[in-house]
Amino acid sequence: MISENDIEGTWDDDEPEEEVQDASGERVERVRITATRKQEPLRIDKYLMHRVEGATRNKIQQAIDEGNIIVNGGLVKANYKVKPDDEIIIYETRKAELNDVLPENIPLDVIYEDDALMIVHKNPGMVVHPGCGNYSGTLVNALAYYLHGDKVDPESLHRVGLVHRIDKDTSGLLVIAKTGDAMTKLAAQFKAHTVHRRYIALVWGDLAEDEGTITGNIGRNLRFRKIMDVFPDGDHGKEAITHYKVLERFNYVTLVELRLETGRTHQIRVHMRSTGHPLFGDHTYGGDSIVKGTVFTKYKQFVENCLRILPRQALHAKELGFKHPVTGEWIQFTSELPDDLDQVIDKWRVYTNGMNRQLRERMDNA
Repeated sequence: MISENDIEGTWDDDEPEEEVQDASGERVERVRITATRKQEPLRIDKYLMHRVEGATRNKIQQAIDEGNIIVNGGLVKANYKVKPDDEIIIYETRKAELNDVLPENIPLDVIYEDDALMIVHKNPGMVVHPGCGNYSGTLVNALAYYLHGDKVDPESLHRVGLVHRIDKDTSGLLVIAKTGDAMTKLAAQFKAHTVHRRYIALVWGDLAEDEGTITGNIGRNLRFRKIMDVFPDGDHGKEAITHYKVLERFNYVTLVELRLETGRTHQIRVHMRSTGHPLFGDHTYGGDSIVKGTVFTKYKQFVENCLRILPRQALHAKELGFKHPVTGEWIQFTSELPDDLDQVIDKWRVYTNGMNRQLRERMDNA
């Protein structure tokens, strides 16, 4: 088995809705405070700093963003002012015990490996990190088996670093640090937003511009903790910046490349939804039914057929680049689109070409 200190990571990248709860584990009450009747109005982050051992303003604001601080039974923002008799509950999440993770002989698609790091291609459908309900079949289980076999001496393996992760139903590239020093240096690059990450996505609608930038703070939905939302006013969530470029247009859907400047939970999926162009097949953010198109039965059947081939969000982490934590040299990797996404893109291409041909014939005969 692998110990808790063997696997760590920074989780500021895209996470699946299944993993938002599962990866964090069971939520339990940590502190319950009732404000006195003489309490003067005071921002909740300042109020709790002086009443919770080890609390800092940043930690409190993060807990608020994650929905782990409840006042009088409801969520609040960081600028909420505590009033007399307010009941405040602080929750914490207990992660699954990683020393209970058993190595599993699950094939890994290793793109690159040296003494400091690994680059793997994750297939859609694989959860990255174990948690409640997902104790087996994850990337961590596969890594435990791979690294504790003939490849690495467990005695010299101080820490395996899952530097970031991608959604369960997103395919593509991930970097894993194999030493503590590599983990620290790679995590610093992600935090500084100097890592190159390029995604390919199929989104609903015909984007007005060939390229652009989407901004807007991203945080947990104020009512539904498992999904994320965009907060333009900046009072909630964290800054998020996504750059997009149109690669190919198919009338009712568009193939785009997206480059992350920041890495927030569900960033691409939430940002595209906020523009009215949810990812094709994204059942959490409104992309798993017809968003754009005609009312004809044949079109409906075509879309349903595409969704059967690709029963997930059409998103692939295609490129990943960063400075090597040992040599300092820039290294960059790329991966091919998975078959299901490739098939659906090709079907839309054929469908669109057929539509355009019919339109030209009608114009010629007019």
